[in-house]
Amino acid sequence: MFTWGAAMLDVQNIDLKYGQSQILFDVSLAASVGEITAVMGNNGVGKTSLLKAVSGRHPISGGAAKVDGATVKLASAFHAARAGVAYVPQGREVFPMMTVLENLETGFACLPKSDHAIPEFIFELFPVLKEMQARRGGDLSGGQQQQLAIARALITRPKVLLLDEPTEGIQPNVIQQIGDALEILRDQGEMAIVLVEQNADFAHRIADTFVVMEQGRVKRRAAKASYDKASLMADLAL
Repeated sequence: MFTWGAAMLDVQNIDLKYGQSQILFDVSLAASVGEITAVMGNNGVGKTSLLKAVSGRHPISGGAAKVDGATVKLASAFHAARAGVAYVPQGREVFPMMTVLENLETGFACLPKSDHAIPEFIFELFPVLKEMQARRGGDLSGGQQQQLAIARALITRPKVLLLDEPTEGIQPNVIQQIGDALEILRDQGEMAIVLVEQNADFAHRIADTFVVMEQGRVKRRAAKASYDKASLMADLAL
């Protein structure tokens, strides 16, 4: 059994199935506060399934996860969110008929009433959202919706932030803005960030550690200091 040391997110030996098909095999992952952990791999290797498992969106058939040392009940997304896990899904899942402000306020659902306020730093990270609070989510561009989805996740005051393909279909200038925002969040030292990403240039730019998956298993774990982009590309090509 693989065992990590102390980490804000400690996933150990997770198995996951869709019906009779097993997707994840004995997957372990650690993510520390003040770091961005990139989960990499080609399409269909289980990256999104791993995030769905940790965020309570799909039941696991084996293994466990801890957040800040406490075992997380992964029975539902609500349980995971209450434990401090925030998930920004692939495709963003913004409510199209609700305003930007109303989308943000949906993040209050797992918080006590005393915390039902939007922190000003949200608008400092994503100034466009402050300008567009009254606009409907469905009227935003793809890049603006991605910023809204990340901001909504941050409303929950997460200990762990999970992001699935945040650069997919996004224009280059907004990719830069999202990368800058994630680096700011990392440097604040208040949460662990796990990033699933196909864009190797983006991932290698901002990530501190890498987990490469292949066929539902972890193929490699490496710190950026010992893992240059050429090595990452070589692993992704196999």
